[in-house]
Amino acid sequence: MAKKWFVLRVQSGREDSVKESLVKRVQAIKLEEFVGRVVVPVEKVSEIKGGKRHVAERKIYPGYIMIEMETEETGRIPEQAWFMIKETPGIGDFVGSRTKPIPMKETEVTRMLEALEEKEEAPKIKIGFRSGDSVRIKEGPFENFDGYVEEINPAKGLVKIIVTIFGRATPIELEYWQVEAI
Repeated sequence: MAKKWFVLRVQSGREDSVKESLVKRVQAIKLEEFVGRVVVPVEKVSEIKGGKRHVAERKIYPGYIMIEMETEETGRIPEQAWFMIKETPGIGDFVGSRTKPIPMKETEVTRMLEALEEKEEAPKIKIGFRSGDSVRIKEGPFENFDGYVEEINPAKGLVKIIVTIFGRATPIELEYWQVEAI
C-alpha cells in the first residue's frame, strides 16, 4: 500500500464543515489506517476594512478539499474507504474520472504542503487593484486626488500612483490602504 493525495469536490463555502464531518466518520468507522490527513488549503491575507487592518483566512481552492489516503498496489482506493467518503454529506466526487480518481502529482502535493507551512508566517497583503487601475487617495496630503496605479510593491505594501498636479503627471508612493479603487 502507498499513500497518495486526492482532491475531493465539496459544496463551496462548506469546506471546513465537510472536512470535520469526514474526519469524524473516519474515526467512527475506524478507517484511520486508510485515510490520513484531510486538508482545506488556506492562506492568511491582511485586509483593511472600516479603516482597521485585520487578518483573514482565504481558501486557496474554494470548493475542494485534499485527502491523503492509502491505496492498493493497483492504485485503487480501498472499497470501504471509497464508499464512506462518497456517502459523506457535502462531498460531490473525487477529481478524475467517475470510476478512477486521479491522485495529485508530487509537485502539487509539495506546493500545497509548503503553502500550508507558509500560512504560519506573516500574512500576505491583499491589494484590491492592479497596475493601470483608476484610484482615489483616501488619506494624506493628496486626499481625494484621483490617479492611476503605475506600480505595486506587494512585499512592502506600497503603491506608486500617478496623479496630475498643476497639469503635470506626478508619481506618488503610498501605502496600499491609503488608496481605493474607483
